[in-house]
Amino acid sequence: MIIRKSDREIARMKAANEIVAQSHALLADKIAPGISTAELDAMAEKFIKKQGGEPSFKGYRGYPASVCLSLNDEVVHGIPSSSRILQEGDILSIDIGVYYQGFHGDAARTVGVGKISPEAESLVAATREALDEGIKEAVAGNRLSDISHAIQTYAEDRGYSVVKQYVGHGIGRDMHEDPQIPNFGPPGKGPRLKEGMTFAIEPMINAGDFAVKTRDDGWTVVTVDGSLSAHWEDSIAITGEKPVIMSRPNN
Repeated sequence: MIIRKSDREIARMKAANEIVAQSHALLADKIAPGISTAELDAMAEKFIKKQGGEPSFKGYRGYPASVCLSLNDEVVHGIPSSSRILQEGDILSIDIGVYYQGFHGDAARTVGVGKISPEAESLVAATREALDEGIKEAVAGNRLSDISHAIQTYAEDRGYSVVKQYVGHGIGRDMHEDPQIPNFGPPGKGPRLKEGMTFAIEPMINAGDFAVKTRDDGWTVVTVDGSLSAHWEDSIAITGEKPVIMSRPNN
């Protein structure tokens, strides 16, 4: 069942997502060659708690950290570590969830470490733009798969592949609510979108093949062919007009 939110509930979700956005800004300012992913995770956790929130991911199904930090060929769920030191030219996917006043916020960004290759820049940009294309379809009256189809079409038209094993999701009082939101599929399928629905839309796009696998740590998902992967996510609310992007300031 897709849970629709009241205006008051959406306002509280915006507050949670504001902490998510601020956490992303904090880490983006600190990312540089030589810093470890464990240091970034500690910074984020400290900041989130200072704002009165809690990291949504810490302890979720046993996840051991506050933030998912995935490097290069890592698609999602990378575990921060003091031995993972950022290097010039890396790309880092940062996924942050915050629980605040009864609701969750969730967003991911992929950023470059220092100067990155033109190929990496293009992948990161295309993933962000594919997310934007999906969000444009998140309007009352459309079907759920219109979001999925827009993301897939944009990415594949540019020569990239869409990860199919991991999907977006509803969000609210629980971090993962119905429905699942694939990043692929035909248009015009699935539930009709209605005002008050709240989603976390999150394309994961690979430079190579779409196939992925999970490392022995049980969490870190990587591309099978070793190609780069990028991940962008926003939490949105469907309104009577255009979607509200709760995890971006001033939306």
